[in-house]
Amino acid sequence: MPKVVVVYLSTSGNTKAMADAIVEGAASRNVDAVAMNFHEAKIEDMKAADAIAIGSSTFHYKMLPPMEKFIDSLAKANAKGKVGAAFGSYGWSGEAPIMIAEKMRALGMEVIDPVLRIQYQPAEKDLEECKRLGKDIANKVKTKYTKPGSGAKPKDAPMMKEVKMGEGGH
Repeated sequence: MPKVVVVYLSTSGNTKAMADAIVEGAASRNVDAVAMNFHEAKIEDMKAADAIAIGSSTFHYKMLPPMEKFIDSLAKANAKGKVGAAFGSYGWSGEAPIMIAEKMRALGMEVIDPVLRIQYQPAEKDLEECKRLGKDIANKVKTKYTKPGSGAKPKDAPMMKEVKMGEGGH
């Protein structure tokens, strides 16, 4: 079963709420999905993941410095070619998710666009967007697993159903 890891660094709980909703959306598409605070995340978790979503709140027009160091460490996790997504909450400017996506692309990850930015505390409609991102991540991982000629197939699943536009997209 494809594995999605959602790593977050949240200063006020808003980015954590987004991470939990992303996991809920991904899990609804029958993938193994887990959210973890970046302090809990280990390189082994990242190596085992088929997709990595990373979220950080924005502080002084940047992502939080510990998250930046964490993303730089993904080079050791063979992140190249993995599906990636960036998200985060913000109060004023919201640059962190954009910076996360740029760093993920520099590592060779296939980043889902657009990044997800939510101002202040996520409302119910915002959490639905987070769930939709989780579904998009799961669908992309499944498609990647079953792409003809990729040589990659899920260990325990037959060919996955193709997802058409409008089914869980943004």
